[in-house]
Amino acid sequence: MGFVRGIGPMELIIILVIVMIIFGVGRLTEIGSVLGRSIREFRNSVQGDDSTASENESEDGSSKQKVGPGNQQ
Repeated sequence: MGFVRGIGPMELIIILVIVMIIFGVGRLTEIGSVLGRSIREFRNSVQGDDSTASENESEDGSSKQKVGPGNQQ
């Protein structure tokens, strides 16, 4: 990856401006949050930490709803 060494701060600013022109500022924040969530899920799956799936499903495979302070029944 020798081409990465030539990228400096000025090139990064130019790339960021081009991306902002193409996608827009509002869409850029949405893309960033989706990308961050995807990376987090990928890391969890690689580490074997599947806590979100185990919290949402019981042993028989049916979904269960958590009851918390905001959604008491």
